[in-house]
Amino acid sequence: MLLHLNRKDRAKPPARRGCSAYASESDIHKSFRLRRINLQSSIPACVLFLALSIYLITPAAAGTFVDQLDRRVAVPDDPQRVISLAPSITEIIYALEQENRLKGVTRYSDFPIEATKLPKIGSYVRLDLERIVALNPDLCIAIKDGNPKEVIDRLQSLKIPVYVVDPRNLNTVLETIKEIGQILNAGNKAENLLTTLQNRIQRAKSLISSDTYRPGVFFQIGISPIVSVGTDTFLHELIVLAGGKNLANGNTSYPRFSREQVLALAPEIFIVTSMARQAVFEQVKAEWRRWPTMPAVRNERIFLVDSNLFDRPSPRLVDGLELLLKLIHPELLN
Repeated sequence: MLLHLNRKDRAKPPARRGCSAYASESDIHKSFRLRRINLQSSIPACVLFLALSIYLITPAAAGTFVDQLDRRVAVPDDPQRVISLAPSITEIIYALEQENRLKGVTRYSDFPIEATKLPKIGSYVRLDLERIVALNPDLCIAIKDGNPKEVIDRLQSLKIPVYVVDPRNLNTVLETIKEIGQILNAGNKAENLLTTLQNRIQRAKSLISSDTYRPGVFFQIGISPIVSVGTDTFLHELIVLAGGKNLANGNTSYPRFSREQVLALAPEIFIVTSMARQAVFEQVKAEWRRWPTMPAVRNERIFLVDSNLFDRPSPRLVDGLELLLKLIHPELLN
């Protein structure tokens, strides 16, 4: 959970469980505020100028938060120039209706469509440090899985606060939404969004609990070689929640398979992500149709899905869950 250490107008939620350190503590980022001064004719102009100068260099109020890597980060009280360092973070900020704060996003931040119009700061694995600094951010929100640590360290050395998230499953995605809502002063919107998402997840769980049938699912995310998803992935969790059995489960996150191995698994449902795009999908589908003994082929249950619904730790994971439920157990929705 997010820990607010010194902002007086908010209650302190419980601290998060421990994680490995990502970088040293961030210094307080200086954002300047002009304050009102009562002018009196009896005060010499030089004194007024000095007083004004002092006010101009007074740092804006900031609170110290503990991010998901247990780093203390000094966050401005009301961040106005936020840069998102991953597409999933961009989606969360839009879902919280805080897009007015966004001043830069990564290259593949394409949802919602309005995000494509924002200045780009490279891809999330190849961040453009100079471009980020040029946008004069008062807060960057990063993700551990993908963002280069050396860039994060460099931003902090430049006195730019960087709050790092590390969502690993559906529950920590919801936790991330809550934390970003708090640091962007959108706590109420975050709570409303979380309530909606949790209700949708609970509905899926309730539907699945009424049926013990768990068909075998093979989820192909790589074409050549054939790559699927292991146990330690968002996709595995979503397949299980949607009432399927992940035939590629195991300790390897993204295991490779030969055609013979896939056929031996006899998947009842075969899903290909749109990373392959429509033309390639039709080619892959035609290839598997050469094997009519496969249950998924025999019953015409080979599907194409949008990969962004399954590999981005954002609110759209719940869309992915509902889509899988529809593909795996259509009878429950009828």
